[in-house]
Amino acid sequence: MNSTNNSGQKHIAMYIGSLQKGGAERVMVNLAQYFCSEGYRVTFVTTYLAVTEYEVPHAAWKVLRIGSETGSDSEAASGSDICSVLTVDGEPAQVSLHGGCKAGEPEIDRVFSAVSQEEAGGRLNGFQKRCDRLRSIWTSLHPDLILSFSGKNNVMAIMTSFGLGIPVVVSVRSNPSREYAQRLLRMAMLSTFRHAAGVVLQTNGAMAYFPRAIQERAVILPNSIHPAFMRTPFAGKERDKTIVSVGRLDENKNQALLIRAFAKVTGEHPMYQMILYGDGPSRHALEQLSAELHVEKKVQFAGIVDNIPEKISRSGIFVLSSDQEGMPNALIEAMSLGIPCISTDCPCGGPRDLIQDRENGLLTPVGNVDKMAESLRYLMEDPARAFQMGQKAALVQKEYSPEKINARWKSYLDGLMK
Repeated sequence: MNSTNNSGQKHIAMYIGSLQKGGAERVMVNLAQYFCSEGYRVTFVTTYLAVTEYEVPHAAWKVLRIGSETGSDSEAASGSDICSVLTVDGEPAQVSLHGGCKAGEPEIDRVFSAVSQEEAGGRLNGFQKRCDRLRSIWTSLHPDLILSFSGKNNVMAIMTSFGLGIPVVVSVRSNPSREYAQRLLRMAMLSTFRHAAGVVLQTNGAMAYFPRAIQERAVILPNSIHPAFMRTPFAGKERDKTIVSVGRLDENKNQALLIRAFAKVTGEHPMYQMILYGDGPSRHALEQLSAELHVEKKVQFAGIVDNIPEKISRSGIFVLSSDQEGMPNALIEAMSLGIPCISTDCPCGGPRDLIQDRENGLLTPVGNVDKMAESLRYLMEDPARAFQMGQKAALVQKEYSPEKINARWKSYLDGLMK
């Protein structure tokens, strides 16, 4: 018997690696909050605990200890309530599964599926143990629907729930040719996705990647704009002379392309500064590159900050310089603020689905420094043109509002639940 039959409350299990801060994780957290507010029972099934995770209102769980840390509430939790888990880095941690929410409030539950190295006892045996653990979770929870995000999680969700009578919806969150680049994983995906109740994609380009048998059970549900970005755009025509980018500092986001392009135009437009929001493994290399190109005094590495909408709302130009993207949250949110935007024309087509080139933004070829520099000049040299482009960009608020996109998710998932 599933939870709908028992209580009349529909139950969705949301499966993802962790709630570590990233685009896919943020979308899933937002969906969990929405479905909880609509009266659904929601359970996160995550492999790991991340040291830095998104805050989840109504979270039933509470982290007590990570590694050698000592949580102040650890002694207050009952023994049966405490769960030993693993972090993304393999560190031990303890979580109180019901220590985070006040009595009487709706709760979002959480279950962990990681298998320790000691339990695994070898690669092949470890894979089987992970499958067994997941199947045990699905059997115990018996939700009305499993919603899985990203990569091998999607394959695992279908494999481990087979025969249990639970519909599984898988969601591909980036360019599928990259997400399933590994040959064996791609073969497993093509085999298992045919058994999914539904496949959620973000772009038309992603849809085109899949064979017809999978396309027939697929739907495009783009990301919504985060509520914090649903605000009236800055109305002044004199925006700050800042070029901003928001995202993890890594090779795929390719902020090096942006820095090189900025170095080509800064002599012509010396009043402009650049601010990179975010952190990641490429930060040191990017700082070195800025110094080598003699723009270190004009490029600020702001790190991870709170209240991004306030920080960037008056910026003159937003740039997404990625090599590959799905439906990029940072781009759609910058557009919603009315910021004139430039994006690389990434494979999979997320930016192309959002931007009509030279109408509500600019598209440039991936990896092309000269074309990126041209796009920067195009906006720098004509503020009135940039202003009009930003005003048109802000119209994404109508199409991608949280209310509209969440309602589409609800309608789609409701139609698949028994």
